[in-house]
Amino acid sequence: MINKIARFIAYHPKTILLVATLLLIPSILGFVSTRINYDIMSYLPKELDSVKGEVILDEVFGNAANAFIVIEDMDAKGVTAVKEKISAVDGVKAVTWVDSFLDTSIPQSMLPEVVTRIFYSADGTKTLLMVQFEEDGASERTMDAIKQIKGVMNAQCFMSGMSAIMTDTKDLVDKEAPIYIVIAVVLALIALSFTMSSWILPSVLLASLGYAVIYNMGTNFFFGSISYITGSIAAILQLGVTMDYSVFLMDRFEEELKSTDDRREAMARAISSTFVSLAGSSLTTVFGFLALCFMSFTLGFDIGIVMSKGVLLGVLSVVIVLPVMILLFSKPILRFRHKPLVPSFRHLAAFSVKHKTVLTVIFLLLIVPSFLAKENVNMYYDFTKMLPPEMNSVTSLTKLKSDFNMATTHFVIVDENIPAYQVSKMVDEFEETDGISNVISLNTFVGAAISESLLPDAVKEICQQGGYRLMMVNSVYATGTDAGNAQIDTLLEILHRYDPHGYLTGEGALCKDLVSVTARDFKVTSIISIAAIFILIAICFKSLSLPVILVASIELAIFINQAISFLLGAEIPFIAPTVIGCVQLGATVDYAILMTSRFKEEMQTTLDKKAAMQKAAAAASRSVFQSALVFFCATFGVYVTCNISIVKCICSMLSRGAVISALIIMIFMPALLVASESIIDRTTYHWKPKGETVHET
Repeated sequence: MINKIARFIAYHPKTILLVATLLLIPSILGFVSTRINYDIMSYLPKELDSVKGEVILDEVFGNAANAFIVIEDMDAKGVTAVKEKISAVDGVKAVTWVDSFLDTSIPQSMLPEVVTRIFYSADGTKTLLMVQFEEDGASERTMDAIKQIKGVMNAQCFMSGMSAIMTDTKDLVDKEAPIYIVIAVVLALIALSFTMSSWILPSVLLASLGYAVIYNMGTNFFFGSISYITGSIAAILQLGVTMDYSVFLMDRFEEELKSTDDRREAMARAISSTFVSLAGSSLTTVFGFLALCFMSFTLGFDIGIVMSKGVLLGVLSVVIVLPVMILLFSKPILRFRHKPLVPSFRHLAAFSVKHKTVLTVIFLLLIVPSFLAKENVNMYYDFTKMLPPEMNSVTSLTKLKSDFNMATTHFVIVDENIPAYQVSKMVDEFEETDGISNVISLNTFVGAAISESLLPDAVKEICQQGGYRLMMVNSVYATGTDAGNAQIDTLLEILHRYDPHGYLTGEGALCKDLVSVTARDFKVTSIISIAAIFILIAICFKSLSLPVILVASIELAIFINQAISFLLGAEIPFIAPTVIGCVQLGATVDYAILMTSRFKEEMQTTLDKKAAMQKAAAAASRSVFQSALVFFCATFGVYVTCNISIVKCICSMLSRGAVISALIIMIFMPALLVASESIIDRTTYHWKPKGETVHET
C-alpha cells in the first residue's frame, strides 16, 4: 500500500502539488477565522472556587471585565466629560466615579472621607474612574472598546487592569509575530544553506514545511480558539522539530540515486523507505507534546494538541509535498550544488570513546547539582511581567499602585441574606488585613456618609443583585507574590467564617490557584512524558537498559538548561518548565536515538565496540549538529526580536536546550554507550550478531 502511494506521488508531482496548493486556501481561511485567546486564566479548571466566582461575577453582576483609569490634574468638569465619552463607547457597561454618588458641585474638600479615599489620591491631584465592560476582557468587543477609550483619553489619562493588559498583549503580538517568524525562517535558511549540498534545496525544504505550518494553523479553526502563546510559538516549533524529517528524506533520495538513474523511481523508493522510519521517529516528539494534554491547566492541552497535530502534518508534508517539490525543482537544486560546510566530528568521537570512563563519571556527577539548581529556579506568575515595562497598561498599573495603593483587586461574593451587621464586621476585618488599602461595598457608602435611599439604582446593582452581595477589596500586593498569596489565605479565612459558601475571585485569587494547579501539572506531565518515551524507546530497541541511558541523557540536558536560568538569577514564566521539559525531551531525544541506532548498525559489521562507536558517532554527530543548528536558529530568532517575555523566555530556553542536548549527545553519549555496552548486550534483544563476542581494543 505504501509503495503504491509512494509511486503515485513520485510519478504525478504536478497533480500532487496542485492539490496541496489548493488545500492552502481553506487552511488560510481557517487560520484567519481562528480566534486567539489572550486570557490565560480562562484555562484554569472550572471546578476551582475562584473560577466559579468569576462565573457569578460575569453572569450575575455582568462584571466580566473591568479597567481603572487614573486622571491627573483635571477638574471635576473635565473628568465628568471624559466619563461621559467613555460611557458612550460600545461594550462599556458602566463607569463609576464620584458623580455616581454625589453632586460634583460639592467641593472635593467637603466630600465624605470614604469617597475621597477611594476616588482620589492622597495628594488630591489624581482621581480614579472604574470601568465595567459588557463582555469578558479577551472578547473582541471589549478589546475594541478599550481601543476606543484610548482614543478618548489624553496625556493626563492612564488606563490599567487585566483587560487593558490583554489588549496591549494582542497589539504587541499582532505587531511582532510576523517579524520574528520571518527572522526565524531567514536564520534557518542561512543555517541550512551552509550545511546542505545545494543553495536552492533549503528554500525548497522550508517551502514544503510552510505548507504543513499553514495546514496546522488553519485546522485550529475546529478548536474554536487557541491561546496567544500557542499561536506565537507553534509555527516556530513546528519548523524546528520537523526539519529533521526533510533532511532524512533528502539523504535517502540521494542514496537511492546511486542505484538508479530514474529520479522518479529513486524518489518512490525514498518515500517508501523513509515513511516508516519517520513515523517512528515522530512518535517521540508527538508523545512529548501529548504529555502537555494531561495538564489540568488546559493551556497545556492547547499547546500539546496543536503541536502534536503540527508534527503529524509535518511528516505528511515531508512524504507528500516535499518529494514533488524536489522533483519539480531538481534542475536548479543540482545546478547550485556545493560542498556542505559541516565540520568533521571524527576527533570528537575519538575523544569521547577514549575518555569514556572520565566522561561517564562527569555525566553522573552533573545530575544531582543540575537537578537541585533547576528545582530552585525563580518563576513568576505576574502577567504584567510578560509585557515590556514601558507599555501603557504596565506604566498605568505603576501609577495605580503608587497613587491609590491598588496593585491587585479582589472580588468577594457573599449571600445577600447575611445580616448587614455581619457584613459590616467582615468588611472591617478585611480592611484590617495586612496589605489591604480599601474595601468598596454597599456598606462602604451607606450610613454616616450617604443614605441608601440616595444611592442610584445603577450603583446598587453593581454591589447587590441575583441573591449576592459584591465587594471590591483592593490590595497593595502584586499578584503571584508570597505576600499576595498569604493575604488571600487570610481573606478566605475571614470570608468563610461569615459565609462558608462565599467566593473570593479576581486576578490575585486566580493567580494563586494557578500556582497550585501548575505545581501539580509540572510533576504529572514530566512523569507522563518520561514514561511514554521510555516505553517507546524500549519497544523500538527491544531493550531495558537503552531507555534509561537515552532518557537520562536528555533529562540531564533539560536539568542543565533550567539550571542555567537559576545560575544567572533569571526569573522564568510559570509555564516554561513544563513546556521545556516536554518539548526538549520529545524533540531532542531523536538525537540520542539516532546515535544509538548508528552504533547498533556498526556493531553488526565489526566486533570492536570502540571502532564501531567512533564511526557511528562521527556520522550521527553531523545530523545532530545540523538538526540542532536549525532548531537553535529558528527559536533564537524569536528570542532576539520578541518583547513578550513569556514567548521570549520559552524560545530562549528552547534554543539553549537544543544546543545543550546536542552537546550531551555528541560528547557524553558515545562514552556512555561504550562504557555500558556489556550491560546493553545482556538487556537488549539481538543487540549484536548472535553468538559473537565484542572485542575491546
